[in-house]
Amino acid sequence: MYPKKILTLISFLKKLPGVGFKTAERFAFELIKWNKEELKSLANILYNIKETLKKCTTCGCLKEEDHCYFCDIKLRNNDIICIISSEKDAFSIEEIGAYKGLFHVVSLISPIEGFQKDDNNVDNLKKRIINNNIKEVIIALDSTLEGDATSLFLKNKLKNLNIKISRLAFGLPIGSSLEYIDKTTLAKAFFGRQNF
Repeated sequence: MYPKKILTLISFLKKLPGVGFKTAERFAFELIKWNKEELKSLANILYNIKETLKKCTTCGCLKEEDHCYFCDIKLRNNDIICIISSEKDAFSIEEIGAYKGLFHVVSLISPIEGFQKDDNNVDNLKKRIINNNIKEVIIALDSTLEGDATSLFLKNKLKNLNIKISRLAFGLPIGSSLEYIDKTTLAKAFFGRQNF
């Protein structure tokens, strides 16, 4: 039987997505091998992460400072906006280098769990589109039931704005999450997007 401290560490590590008991166990024993300074640095990062990272009130992406990299109109094409469901998706898309427009994070609609209007960021999205004279909206949501339901909802909410609405090409596997898609597939999905 493992000591209580190891079991506690394993149980915390298991809370991470995709980490089962065996992986958490392996991580725990690896962490035990780290020197005290490395452990202290990790603990400090974990302790302060909520204070150092904030959600941008405009786009919903993560930022470390008052200035949001993803909203900087000097660095970005500001007449196109990509709708995503996770802050992580902005980094995945940015990494491929195929897209340099703006981002906007929305909550996914779950047909099973229900949806409250306040849960989504659609009113802010519509204001951004109108105020920034956006010409195209790219819907880059996961190819899942929730992603499809949210895409249809957004299409209906935005269709009267007289803008081009496209969705990533369906080369993405059904049930896939953007953070697990390789760079080439994601780039091709962007270039092959279709009107929606």
